[in-house]
Amino acid sequence: MAAAIGGEDKVLATAQRIVQSLGNTSDTDDMLLIFSAFDNRLSTLSSFVENPSAAAGEESSAIPSRFDDAERIILSHADSSSFPDDYLDAVDEIIQLTEELNLGSSDASEEVMERAENALQLAMTRLEDEFRHVLIRNTVPLDPDRLHRSTLSSSAAAIAIAATEFFNGDASESLEDVSSWRYSNHSHGRGVSFGGDDMSLELIHPDALTELGVIADRMIRSGYEKECCQVYCSVRRDVLEECMSILGVEKLSIEEVQKIDWKSLDDKMKKWIQAVKIVVRGLLSSEKHLCEQIFDGSDLIKEVCFLETAKGCVMQLLNFGEAVAIGRRSVEKLFRFLDMYEALAQVLPNLQALFMDEDAGDMVCKEAQGVLDGLGEAANATFVEFENAVQGEASRKPIQNAEIHPLARYVMNYAKLLGDYRNTLNLLLKNLEAETGESDRGDANNSELESMSPFARRLSALMMSLESNIEEKSKVYEDVAMQYIFLMNNILYIVQKVKDSELRNLLGDNWIRKRRGLIRQYATQYLRASWTKVLSCLKDEGIGGGSSNASKVALKERFKNFNACFEEIYRVQTSWKVPDPQLREELRISISEKVIPAYRSFMGRYGFWLLQEAMQLCLSAWCCNLLHRFVHAGSWDIHLTLNIDVRELLICVLLSVLRCRESPDTV
Repeated sequence: MAAAIGGEDKVLATAQRIVQSLGNTSDTDDMLLIFSAFDNRLSTLSSFVENPSAAAGEESSAIPSRFDDAERIILSHADSSSFPDDYLDAVDEIIQLTEELNLGSSDASEEVMERAENALQLAMTRLEDEFRHVLIRNTVPLDPDRLHRSTLSSSAAAIAIAATEFFNGDASESLEDVSSWRYSNHSHGRGVSFGGDDMSLELIHPDALTELGVIADRMIRSGYEKECCQVYCSVRRDVLEECMSILGVEKLSIEEVQKIDWKSLDDKMKKWIQAVKIVVRGLLSSEKHLCEQIFDGSDLIKEVCFLETAKGCVMQLLNFGEAVAIGRRSVEKLFRFLDMYEALAQVLPNLQALFMDEDAGDMVCKEAQGVLDGLGEAANATFVEFENAVQGEASRKPIQNAEIHPLARYVMNYAKLLGDYRNTLNLLLKNLEAETGESDRGDANNSELESMSPFARRLSALMMSLESNIEEKSKVYEDVAMQYIFLMNNILYIVQKVKDSELRNLLGDNWIRKRRGLIRQYATQYLRASWTKVLSCLKDEGIGGGSSNASKVALKERFKNFNACFEEIYRVQTSWKVPDPQLREELRISISEKVIPAYRSFMGRYGFWLLQEAMQLCLSAWCCNLLHRFVHAGSWDIHLTLNIDVRELLICVLLSVLRCRESPDTV
């Protein structure tokens, strides 16, 4: 039974197709009579033929009415400066009519279709202009005052310039007086502060977003997505270029960058460091969000528009970074290389997230990674160049008063600032060691070095080079005692710089203890070089046995020699400087402990032989002046006062008087 019903349905369906193919011809009526005579159920086919014709007639009468209203609105506002409320509705009618007519094939539909397409083209031209005007009218300019400018002080640049002039032999008198306070304002927070990974910027007035969205939607539905994207990209590219100009980033070729003098290049590098964070985390992040809002209906279009809009300013930044990376490497550029590397490394994940959906976007990310690698190589090469410069600095001009050498100041201030980049340098130097097969530049068997981080190992080697160079420079002083004062001043300066900075955690307390032990050795050697001759005057040899039978002439000669040696130390060492008060006090104590007991012992044995004669003398003005010099010996820069009490000083003066009263034959 079911099979029979199915067969009847097929027959009916076949009859319907035959009638439909005949259309409104005379054969149709004859065919209907034949089918009706065959089976009464087929008589209903007559309604099938009549109803479609009626429906088609009704539709063809309704289409002109809908089209005329929409067409009239579009034509009447083709050149107007604003839209009426029903303009977009008219556009919607044209779009809908076009879609419907695309399904028909009658001659009447073709005539209406041509009018509809003309009206649609006119409407799209008008919408394209309006889209451009709304974008331009509602663009929010970048406000530099809203941005947190870099806290990077001029310290890095100042120390770089100072070191460059020093290594080039151009250091001036003022540069030799550079002290660490000039660099104390160097901030850990290099670059722009965002308070987070992204910086939200308002690029378009929010009130315009809805209007832009509905216009874009209609242009895309009408097949004018290419024109819509071109308008958007053209306007927004100009806006981003203006933002780059506000941030101080210029369009420069690689050749132009490499011809810029260092002072101007340093300024451009600082601006680049600021701009790369603002552009990626601020402008491009907001631009991506803007594309998503306006082109919400099409993922492909929103990605294409963003890529075409943003690619230009990103490549402008990357081209400058590449030009800097492949340019001449010199010591003064080290901190800027590191700043640029850190800035790009920080925003690279953001950049990859922004350009992850297109092949062209992948190209941008690969380009950024290449520039980052280039900056890292430049920083490594410059660091090695700095190490070599320290090791090979061969100036032989002695520093007046045995003070701290400019090389020690520059290197330690450099090292102190490099400590702020320890994480970046560890990464870069680790990669360098992997490439070269080096683990350190010192003793490879030293377990302490092997346990250090890559930067700490290189820092330790740098300190060794500096210490070796300082020791070599001490030999320019003819006075051996002055050599040890110079060594103490400089090694102590190095130790203090390490102790008071992040370098302490890198080099370790054991490194500091070893250098303090070295300073004590230098102090001992200074005492031996300065005071051995003085102390030899206080020995019994050559005086004539015990105190009872001592030669008075020999005794006078011994006191005379003692005073002469002491006066010579006073004359020579008065101008020497020991800047550190603690070291100065330790030297004072060491001298006292070495000289005072020997002097007291000698006076206890032989002083009474001369005391009676000396006490009979009146202290002349010369004696008073000499006493004044001894009492005020604390004004000496090196503070070599022996802390001898007044009685002992008086004895010294009296002995000097005796020396003056000696006969011409004995003088």
